[in-house]
Amino acid sequence: MKHNELETKNELQEKSLFDKTVGRRSFLQYAGAGAAGIALVAAGCKKDRGYENPTMDGGVTLDFKDDFGVLNYAYALEQLEAAFYIKVASAPPASFTAAQKAYFQDIQFHEIAHREFFKKALSTAAIPGLEVDFSKIDFTSATSVLNTAMTFEDLGVAAYNGAGKRIKDPGYLLLAGKIVSVEARHASYVRDLIKPGSFSDLSTLTAFGADVAGALDGALTPDKVLPLAQPFIKTKISAINL
Repeated sequence: MKHNELETKNELQEKSLFDKTVGRRSFLQYAGAGAAGIALVAAGCKKDRGYENPTMDGGVTLDFKDDFGVLNYAYALEQLEAAFYIKVASAPPASFTAAQKAYFQDIQFHEIAHREFFKKALSTAAIPGLEVDFSKIDFTSATSVLNTAMTFEDLGVAAYNGAGKRIKDPGYLLLAGKIVSVEARHASYVRDLIKPGSFSDLSTLTAFGADVAGALDGALTPDKVLPLAQPFIKTKISAINL
Protein backbone atom coordinates (compact mmCIF):
# COMPACT_ATOMS: atom_id res chain seq x y z
CA MET A 1 0.00 0.00 0.00
CA LYS A 2 1.37 3.41 -0.96
CA HIS A 3 2.16 5.96 1.75
CA ASN A 4 -0.60 8.39 0.77
CA GLU A 5 -3.14 5.56 0.62
CA LEU A 6 -2.10 4.34 4.08
CA GLU A 7 -2.33 7.91 5.45
CA THR A 8 -5.82 8.30 4.04
CA LYS A 9 -6.89 4.97 5.52
CA ASN A 10 -5.54 5.94 8.95
CA GLU A 11 -7.32 9.30 8.79
CA LEU A 12 -10.64 7.64 7.99
CA GLN A 13 -10.20 5.09 10.78
CA GLU A 14 -9.36 7.82 13.30
CA LYS A 15 -12.34 9.93 12.23
CA SER A 16 -14.69 6.94 12.37
CA LEU A 17 -13.55 5.95 15.85
CA PHE A 18 -13.80 9.51 17.13
CA ASP A 19 -17.25 10.12 15.65
CA LYS A 20 -18.62 6.91 17.13
CA THR A 21 -17.27 7.62 20.59
CA VAL A 22 -18.33 11.26 20.64
CA GLY A 23 -21.80 10.21 19.57
CA ARG A 24 -21.99 7.52 22.24
CA ARG A 25 -20.56 9.42 25.19
CA SER A 26 -21.24 13.05 24.22
CA PHE A 27 -17.75 13.97 25.38
CA LEU A 28 -17.84 17.49 24.02
CA GLN A 29 -21.10 18.13 25.85
CA TYR A 30 -19.49 17.03 29.11
CA ALA A 31 -16.41 19.13 28.39
CA GLY A 32 -18.58 22.21 27.84
CA ALA A 33 -17.13 23.07 24.46
CA GLY A 34 -20.52 24.30 23.28
CA ALA A 35 -20.89 25.66 19.76
CA ALA A 36 -17.16 25.37 19.13
CA GLY A 37 -17.34 21.67 19.99
CA ILE A 38 -20.27 21.10 17.65
CA ALA A 39 -18.33 22.75 14.86
CA LEU A 40 -15.37 20.55 15.73
CA VAL A 41 -17.35 17.34 15.30
CA ALA A 42 -18.74 18.58 12.00
CA ALA A 43 -15.24 19.33 10.78
CA GLY A 44 -14.06 15.79 11.50
CA CYS A 45 -10.65 14.69 12.78
CA LYS A 46 -8.12 14.67 9.99
CA LYS A 47 -4.37 14.72 10.40
CA ASP A 48 -2.96 18.21 10.84
CA ARG A 49 -1.41 19.70 7.73
CA GLY A 50 -1.58 22.66 5.40
CA TYR A 51 -1.14 25.35 8.04
CA GLU A 52 1.27 28.21 7.64
CA ASN A 53 3.85 29.64 10.07
CA PRO A 54 6.77 27.18 9.72
CA THR A 55 10.24 28.45 10.58
CA MET A 56 12.97 28.46 7.95
CA ASP A 57 14.55 25.26 9.27
CA GLY A 58 11.29 23.33 9.05
CA GLY A 59 10.44 23.79 12.72
CA VAL A 60 7.78 25.96 14.34
CA THR A 61 7.95 29.08 16.47
CA LEU A 62 5.55 29.77 19.31
CA ASP A 63 5.12 33.52 19.77
CA PHE A 64 3.80 34.22 23.26
CA LYS A 65 3.02 37.87 22.55
CA ASP A 66 -0.71 37.11 22.62
CA ASP A 67 -3.30 34.41 23.31
CA PHE A 68 -2.65 32.70 19.98
CA GLY A 69 0.85 31.83 21.15
CA VAL A 70 -0.55 30.16 24.26
CA LEU A 71 -3.22 28.33 22.26
CA ASN A 72 -0.60 27.06 19.80
CA TYR A 73 1.50 25.93 22.76
CA ALA A 74 -1.44 23.91 24.08
CA TYR A 75 -2.15 22.64 20.55
CA ALA A 76 1.43 21.37 20.24
CA LEU A 77 1.19 19.43 23.51
CA GLU A 78 -2.22 18.02 22.62
CA GLN A 79 -0.85 16.82 19.29
CA LEU A 80 1.84 14.91 21.18
CA GLU A 81 -0.59 13.34 23.62
CA ALA A 82 -3.14 12.42 20.94
CA ALA A 83 -0.48 10.71 18.82
CA PHE A 84 0.74 8.72 21.82
CA TYR A 85 -2.67 7.51 22.95
CA ILE A 86 -3.80 6.66 19.43
CA LYS A 87 -0.75 4.43 19.05
CA VAL A 88 -1.29 2.74 22.42
CA ALA A 89 -5.02 2.21 21.85
CA SER A 90 -4.42 0.68 18.42
CA ALA A 91 -2.02 -1.94 19.83
CA PRO A 92 -1.95 -2.02 23.64
CA PRO A 93 0.65 -4.05 25.54
CA ALA A 94 -0.35 -7.72 25.81
CA SER A 95 -0.35 -7.53 29.62
CA PHE A 96 -2.93 -4.72 29.72
CA THR A 97 -6.15 -5.69 31.47
CA ALA A 98 -9.53 -5.16 29.82
CA ALA A 99 -10.05 -2.12 32.05
CA GLN A 100 -6.70 -0.63 31.04
CA LYS A 101 -7.45 -1.15 27.36
CA ALA A 102 -10.82 0.56 27.79
CA TYR A 103 -9.17 3.45 29.63
CA PHE A 104 -6.62 4.09 26.89
CA GLN A 105 -9.35 3.84 24.28
CA ASP A 106 -11.27 6.57 26.10
CA ILE A 107 -8.23 8.78 26.62
CA GLN A 108 -7.31 8.78 22.95
CA PHE A 109 -10.67 10.38 22.16
CA HIS A 110 -10.26 12.95 24.92
CA GLU A 111 -6.89 13.97 23.50
CA ILE A 112 -8.17 13.98 19.91
CA ALA A 113 -11.01 16.24 21.02
CA HIS A 114 -8.56 18.60 22.75
CA ARG A 115 -6.26 18.65 19.73
CA GLU A 116 -9.06 19.27 17.27
CA PHE A 117 -10.60 21.98 19.42
CA PHE A 118 -7.39 24.02 19.37
CA LYS A 119 -6.89 23.44 15.65
CA LYS A 120 -10.42 24.67 14.96
CA ALA A 121 -10.10 27.66 17.30
CA LEU A 122 -6.76 28.73 15.81
CA SER A 123 -7.81 28.24 12.18
CA THR A 124 -5.09 29.63 9.84
CA ALA A 125 -3.07 30.84 12.84
CA ALA A 126 -2.37 27.26 13.88
CA ILE A 127 1.13 25.85 13.75
CA PRO A 128 1.67 22.93 11.35
CA GLY A 129 1.13 19.34 12.38
CA LEU A 130 4.10 18.12 14.41
CA GLU A 131 6.13 15.01 13.67
CA VAL A 132 6.51 12.91 16.81
CA ASP A 133 9.41 10.68 17.84
CA PHE A 134 8.41 7.71 19.99
CA SER A 135 11.58 5.71 19.37
CA LYS A 136 12.42 5.73 23.08
CA ILE A 137 9.08 4.15 24.05
CA ASP A 138 8.57 0.37 24.13
CA PHE A 139 4.91 0.08 23.20
CA THR A 140 4.93 -3.66 23.95
CA SER A 141 5.79 -2.97 27.59
CA ALA A 142 3.05 -1.93 30.01
CA THR A 143 5.68 -0.35 32.27
CA SER A 144 7.08 1.77 29.45
CA VAL A 145 3.63 2.84 28.26
CA LEU A 146 2.33 3.70 31.73
CA ASN A 147 5.45 5.63 32.72
CA THR A 148 5.35 7.60 29.48
CA ALA A 149 1.65 8.32 29.97
CA MET A 150 2.38 9.57 33.49
CA THR A 151 5.15 11.84 32.17
CA PHE A 152 2.93 13.29 29.44
CA GLU A 153 -0.03 13.86 31.77
CA ASP A 154 2.01 15.41 34.60
CA LEU A 155 3.82 17.61 32.10
CA GLY A 156 0.56 18.62 30.43
CA VAL A 157 -1.04 19.64 33.73
CA ALA A 158 2.03 21.65 34.72
CA ALA A 159 2.10 23.29 31.28
CA TYR A 160 -1.53 24.42 31.44
CA ASN A 161 -1.13 25.66 35.00
CA GLY A 162 2.04 27.56 34.14
CA ALA A 163 0.61 29.16 31.01
CA GLY A 164 -2.78 30.14 32.42
CA LYS A 165 -1.57 33.52 33.64
CA ARG A 166 -0.59 34.41 30.07
CA ILE A 167 -4.14 34.04 28.73
CA LYS A 168 -5.94 37.37 28.43
CA ASP A 169 -9.30 36.29 27.00
CA PRO A 170 -11.60 35.02 29.81
CA GLY A 171 -13.28 32.59 27.41
CA TYR A 172 -10.00 30.93 26.49
CA LEU A 173 -8.99 30.81 30.15
CA LEU A 174 -12.25 29.08 31.06
CA LEU A 175 -11.76 26.45 28.37
CA ALA A 176 -8.14 25.90 29.39
CA GLY A 177 -9.35 25.33 32.95
CA LYS A 178 -11.85 22.74 31.77
CA ILE A 179 -9.22 20.93 29.73
CA VAL A 180 -6.55 20.90 32.44
CA SER A 181 -9.04 19.42 34.91
CA VAL A 182 -9.56 16.50 32.51
CA GLU A 183 -5.80 16.11 32.07
CA ALA A 184 -5.46 16.00 35.86
CA ARG A 185 -7.99 13.16 35.98
CA HIS A 186 -5.87 11.29 33.46
CA ALA A 187 -2.73 11.91 35.49
CA SER A 188 -4.31 10.66 38.71
CA TYR A 189 -5.63 7.49 37.10
CA VAL A 190 -2.32 6.61 35.45
CA ARG A 191 -0.45 7.19 38.69
CA ASP A 192 -2.85 4.87 40.51
CA LEU A 193 -2.30 2.18 37.88
CA ILE A 194 1.44 2.37 38.46
CA LYS A 195 1.21 2.56 42.24
CA PRO A 196 -2.22 2.11 43.84
CA GLY A 197 -3.09 4.92 46.22
CA SER A 198 -0.55 7.37 44.78
CA PHE A 199 -3.05 9.43 42.79
CA SER A 200 -2.87 12.37 45.22
CA ASP A 201 0.81 12.16 46.14
CA LEU A 202 2.05 15.69 45.40
CA SER A 203 5.50 14.92 46.78
CA THR A 204 6.33 13.13 43.51
CA LEU A 205 5.47 16.27 41.53
CA THR A 206 7.87 18.77 43.09
CA ALA A 207 10.01 18.63 39.93
CA PHE A 208 6.97 19.96 38.08
CA GLY A 209 6.55 22.81 40.56
CA ALA A 210 4.03 21.26 42.95
CA ASP A 211 3.66 22.87 46.38
CA VAL A 212 3.11 20.03 48.83
CA ALA A 213 2.51 22.21 51.89
CA GLY A 214 0.04 24.40 50.03
CA ALA A 215 -1.64 21.42 48.32
CA LEU A 216 -1.04 23.01 44.91
CA ASP A 217 -0.42 21.05 41.71
CA GLY A 218 2.61 21.57 39.51
CA ALA A 219 3.08 24.59 37.25
CA LEU A 220 5.91 25.10 34.78
CA THR A 221 6.63 27.95 32.40
CA PRO A 222 6.90 27.17 28.66
CA ASP A 223 10.71 27.47 28.69
CA LYS A 224 10.77 24.59 31.20
CA VAL A 225 8.10 22.47 29.50
CA LEU A 226 9.31 22.53 25.89
CA PRO A 227 12.76 20.98 26.57
CA LEU A 228 11.02 18.12 28.41
CA ALA A 229 8.61 17.52 25.53
CA GLN A 230 11.12 18.02 22.69
CA PRO A 231 12.74 14.53 22.90
CA PHE A 232 9.38 13.09 21.81
CA ILE A 233 8.91 15.55 18.93
CA LYS A 234 11.02 15.52 15.77
CA THR A 235 9.82 18.98 14.75
CA LYS A 236 12.00 21.65 16.34
CA ILE A 237 9.93 23.98 18.52
CA SER A 238 11.16 27.44 19.44
CA ALA A 239 9.54 30.05 21.67
CA ILE A 240 9.78 33.85 21.62
CA ASN A 241 8.37 36.68 23.74
CA LEU A 242 8.31 34.60 26.91
